[in-house]
Amino acid sequence: MLKRINPVLPELIIELVLYGLVIQFTGVWFVEDQLRYTTGLWIGIAVAAGMAVNMAVVILDTVELMAEKRASRKSAVFSAIRYILVVAAFAVVGVFHLGNLITMFLGVMGLKVAAYLNPFTHKFITKHKFLRR
Repeated sequence: MLKRINPVLPELIIELVLYGLVIQFTGVWFVEDQLRYTTGLWIGIAVAAGMAVNMAVVILDTVELMAEKRASRKSAVFSAIRYILVVAAFAVVGVFHLGNLITMFLGVMGLKVAAYLNPFTHKFITKHKFLRR
């Protein structure tokens, strides 16, 4: 399903999860509150995955609506909504102490890491024919 939205989106989600596993297993041993470290990180990864899917859908809709004048306005509105929801997620986690805000931030920044690594991992995957059907 994700591949229909954007062909690279499944790879990006896999990279996010792998990034989360690396951060999880390297940092969990050095903190006192391992539960909040873990929940903060994985909430951040989930938020980043949601952002990635939302961005892919907005880009797809914007490309389809390029002939209309409202395409750029619609993408701007959805971008603003996306960032408001991210701030709200941070607020909920912070107010209810559901996780560590620093590791949540690291999880959300995983989207940047995955996006920067994607050309290299995509080349590796296509060269070695992993995840191809």
